[in-house]
Amino acid sequence: MPVTIDLTGRVALVTGGARGVGRGIPQRFLQAGADVVICGRTEPESLPDRVTFVPADVREAEQVEALVDAVVQRHGRLDVAVNNAGGAPATDSATAKPRFTEKIVALNLLSVIYVSQAANAVMQQQDQGGSIVNIASVSGIRPSPRSAAYGAAKAGVLNLTTTLAVEWGPKVRVNCVTAGLIETEQAELWYGDAEGVARVGATIPLERMGRPDDIGDACVFLASPLASYVSGADLLVHGGGEKPVYLDASTALS
Repeated sequence: MPVTIDLTGRVALVTGGARGVGRGIPQRFLQAGADVVICGRTEPESLPDRVTFVPADVREAEQVEALVDAVVQRHGRLDVAVNNAGGAPATDSATAKPRFTEKIVALNLLSVIYVSQAANAVMQQQDQGGSIVNIASVSGIRPSPRSAAYGAAKAGVLNLTTTLAVEWGPKVRVNCVTAGLIETEQAELWYGDAEGVARVGATIPLERMGRPDDIGDACVFLASPLASYVSGADLLVHGGGEKPVYLDASTALS
């Protein structure tokens, strides 16, 4: 029997699903047969069939409640919630303003709490429960220069994932995808031009940066019956990680 993922009849909510890493996640859920709702502050110019947009700022708990209500009113259920919205511009950690830090933590950590709470309230009432997938980052598991608040928030997402998996099982599975260096339309902000992207990719064991689809594939797996006994897990999708810098500096190992 072939191993396939069929999410036909399932409804997936993907926060920040219109750009960046989020572009690859709705696409993969659509290919698996699910209906998808994405949210953000700005509506995309066009949407694929079976994708609905609901305007929402996920940093605001009241807007998150309205978002999840809108999903249930339209589809009658919510099976998967992917907490993808996030990000941060580079900034000097020593001089970052309090308001800037508050916004970064709200987007990358508080929004995950708000969406997870609202989704869980629906999923606990469904016979088949549901699945929550949080998108973390390698910035949360290693030093994150020029993005300290972002890295700290993503580290919080990892702890939140394991905690909620304990509290909300068996009805709701909660897992995390720790994304590595992903090439998106904004890659130049961190990695520079095409040459910079290529040079960064060469430092990764798989010799390329990740793509949004790579993260989407991981999310679909964690939301599927193939992961029915997976909860509280952190799936590293980082191409093998980053090589220790001492390997290049050592005269014994070169």
